[in-house]
Amino acid sequence: MEQIIATAHALDGALVFTPEPGSDFPEVTWGDMFFYYAPDGRVPRNVQPYATIISGKHPDDATGLDAPGRRRVSIRAGRETFARLTGEEPRALTRPRDHAAVDQVMPHPEYGALGWVSVVDPGERTTDVVVQLLRAAHEAARARFVRRQDSGRPPENS
Repeated sequence: MEQIIATAHALDGALVFTPEPGSDFPEVTWGDMFFYYAPDGRVPRNVQPYATIISGKHPDDATGLDAPGRRRVSIRAGRETFARLTGEEPRALTRPRDHAAVDQVMPHPEYGALGWVSVVDPGERTTDVVVQLLRAAHEAARARFVRRQDSGRPPENS
């Protein structure tokens, strides 16, 4: 997991935001990590993160994160990459899955239909894939940011 976090921090324009205890953010998010393309270093408004690391049990979570030390990496993979990794189209998921299984790339339990994948406790089998996905998601977020700027829309961070 440390390799994944270090990779994210090293990406140009990356912001890894971690709500802390006592902050204005909901307690359930304290200690989680949210990954944005934010060259000005501020959390963008009206933009979803391109990846997250969730470290605790969230309501209706199916990945067993209530066990101590478990974390789930979730990444916006996009339709083509999602299909290549899972063997299914995001909006046509039919295969049963154990979303609590560790070190396996699978559709995100809630956002799989939107092209998100997740891995609980990445390990030897999935860390390299997760790092590649994280880099690609970051680049896609950067490209969306540039397109918004080129279209004359105000940047998300203003």
